[in-house]
Amino acid sequence: MMSTVRIELPAHLRTLAGVGREVTVEVEGTATLRAAIDALEARYPTLRGTIRDQVTHQRRPFLRFFACQEDLSHDSPDVPLPEAIVMGKEPLIVLGAIAGG
Repeated sequence: MMSTVRIELPAHLRTLAGVGREVTVEVEGTATLRAAIDALEARYPTLRGTIRDQVTHQRRPFLRFFACQEDLSHDSPDVPLPEAIVMGKEPLIVLGAIAGG
């Protein structure tokens, strides 16, 4: 099974990849966060290591993942994405977090 997942990227990653606000990637098999990010990094190699650590594959501290208004940042990356994401109705959002006080 192949799914087309829409992904919205923050400005700094759009600039790095040379793309607009939203990209689409093809995900084979079960559409999970890991599979979507793997497909994104395969299609845009300049993003490797910017979203996840290249060794541990852990999410970078100042990036968050949202789908259907839910924060997926601390969920297992192998949990299937919501159906609205898999069906292309909603985008998976990679959001740059802001720190400070």
